[in-house]
Amino acid sequence: MKNNVKSITSPKKYITGKGLLASFNEYMQFFGDSAYIVCDEFILERARQEAGKSIEEGGNKAVFEKFNYECTKEEINRHRELARQAGANIIVGIGGGKTLDTAKATAYYEKLPVVIFPTIASTDAPCTALAVIYKKDGSFDEYLFLPSNPDIVLADTGILAAAPPRFFAAGIGDALATYFEARACYQSFGDNLALMKPSTTGLGLARLCYETLIENAVKAQRAVEQGVATKAVEDTIEATIYLSGVGAESGGLAAAHAIHNGMTAVPSLHKAQHGEKVTFGLLAQLVLENAPKEELETVIGIVKGVGLPLTLKDLGVTKFVEEEWRQVAEAACAEGDTMGNMPFPVTPDDVYSAIVAANAIAEAYRGE
Repeated sequence: MKNNVKSITSPKKYITGKGLLASFNEYMQFFGDSAYIVCDEFILERARQEAGKSIEEGGNKAVFEKFNYECTKEEINRHRELARQAGANIIVGIGGGKTLDTAKATAYYEKLPVVIFPTIASTDAPCTALAVIYKKDGSFDEYLFLPSNPDIVLADTGILAAAPPRFFAAGIGDALATYFEARACYQSFGDNLALMKPSTTGLGLARLCYETLIENAVKAQRAVEQGVATKAVEDTIEATIYLSGVGAESGGLAAAHAIHNGMTAVPSLHKAQHGEKVTFGLLAQLVLENAPKEELETVIGIVKGVGLPLTLKDLGVTKFVEEEWRQVAEAACAEGDTMGNMPFPVTPDDVYSAIVAANAIAEAYRGE
C-alpha cells in the first residue's frame, strides 16, 4: 500500500527560546495535568525546582523519576509501570537522546501524549517518531517506529548552550549527515523513517539543515565553548534538533547511520557519542558515493572546525583489527537497516573498503 506514498512528519509544536524550564506548565497544560517525568540525573534537581514549581503553581501534578542510563526494553517497562502507579496522563522526557527515546516509547505503549525537553543538542532524537532501542550491553537492538511525533518539543537555548561543548559538536556531526542521507534515500526512492517515501519537503529541510551548519556551526561551537548563546548558536540548535530531526524522518537515512549502528558493537567506541560515530559513518558514505572532492572538503572543514573526531584513532580505536571492522561492515548491511536506501547496491566488502579509505583520507586531512 505504501509503495508510492510520501510523507512529511513533524512534532505538533516546536518551541525555542530561553527560560522554558521555569515556564514548563504553560506548554504542558494543554496535553495533560498529571505528568510522569523521565529525567537525566544531572538536571533532576533543577527540573524538580523549576519545572516542578511551574507545574504545581499551575494546579497540576508531577512525579519525577531518574533515567537509568540506557534505553532498553527493560527500562521502558520500568517507566511504564511507574507512570501507571502515578496515575499519569502525560509523559515528559527531560535529558539526552536516550532519555527522550525512553519517554517517547513509554508514552507510546501507555497511549499518552509526550512532551520532550532536550538538555543537549547532541542528536535529532527530540523531534522524531522513532526510538532507538539498545541491548543491556550498549549495542544496537532495534528501531521502534512510533505512529506519531512528540506533541511538543521545548528547546531551551540557555540550557542547550550551557551543555558540554563536546555534546554540542556531536549534534552538529549527527545533523551534518542529514542532507547526504536524505539525498541518497531520495535518489533511490527508499523508505524514510515513517516507512514511506522521501518527500521534496523532507529533502529541502535536510538541505537547509546543511546550509545552516555551513554558515553557523563553527561560530556556534566557539560561542558554546565560552558558555554563551549567540544568534549562531540559536540557528545551529534549530538545525541540529528540528531541521535534522524532521529532515531525517521525512527524507530518510542511508549509509552513515547504518555504519554507525555497526560501530555500536565495537567495545573501544562505547565512549564515543552517537553524533561522533555518525560523522565517521558520513565520511565512509561519501567515499562509497565517490562524492566530489569539494563536498568532502566542506564536510571535513566543518568536522575539524567544531573539533569533532575525524579519524578512528580520534574516536578511541587504538588498534585497527580487520576482523572487527569486517563485522561492522556486515552489521551495517543487515537486512532492515538503512544501507538499503543507498542509490546503488552496497556489499559488506564495499563498506569495509569505504571505512578503510575514509580513515586514510581523514588521517591525511587531520595533519593539515
